[in-house]
Amino acid sequence: MNDYDALRDYLKKQHLPEFVLTFEEIEAIIDAALPRAAHRASWWETLRSPQEKMPQREACLEGGYIATRQADGKSVKFKRMPKPR
Repeated sequence: MNDYDALRDYLKKQHLPEFVLTFEEIEAIIDAALPRAAHRASWWETLRSPQEKMPQREACLEGGYIATRQADGKSVKFKRMPKPR
């Protein structure tokens, strides 16, 4: 189990096509503080540098969502990935 399994599980339970969570809400879900790197957009970008396996990105993808840090620098938008046919 990694630190982001709880985020993955949370995302799997969601039914909205997209929604936003603040860093504080994400910290509550994972029951831990996010690292400083979480404030950088590249840390969340699930489609950027896919060869780099990062646990938070993997959790988002396994949960069925693409994550994008918002311009406010305090939240992340989660957009449901299309289901494979």
